Amino acid sequence: MDFSRLEKSIMDVIKEEQAKLGYRKEKIRLYYPLSSLNHFFQVEGDVTGMLEKLNWFSEYTKQRLGQVEVTNEGERFCFHIPEEGVEYVHEQMKENEFIKELIGLLQKHDCTMEEIFDLFRSHSEKVEIHEMDNGEFDYRVSFADDPEDSYIYCFKDEGCHIIYHRFLPEDYADFAF
Repeated sequence: MDFSRLEKSIMDVIKEEQAKLGYRKEKIRLYYPLSSLNHFFQVEGDVTGMLEKLNWFSEYTKQRLGQVEVTNEGERFCFHIPEEGVEYVHEQMKENEFIKELIGLLQKHDCTMEEIFDLFRSHSEKVEIHEMDNGEFDYRVSFADDPEDSYIYCFKDEGCHIIYHRFLPEDYADFAF
């Protein structure tokens, strides 16, 4: 069983959280819907099948994340990451400079969409920017040539500040914005 995409996603979310809130050696819980987990494994499994797959996840990540516990309520799965897993991510994974810069930019109250686009462009020559007209988000932005950051970033200008959400490409496709 290849858990590498799921593990990378968990570590990316932990790094993002640390960039937003700072590092604290504490356990955390991360939640994933069944549909996202199915995307990681490229299956169309049900809850029972996914629980069977995830029984092996803790063994796979034990050296890095410690004893990860997986629970679920219906199609919502919770990954309990122990303190040593959070500490491992903090100490062993390099800083994600882009996320750090993006969060710093979004914390400014006078941040503009053009500044966000410029930030993306400063990290890659191949940036895809699409205006959205769905009421949920204003823009969709992604790196076209970065296998380390294949996420789709969606932004909404709420007047006094800009918010974002980062999607896996398959999850974004599910929403059909």
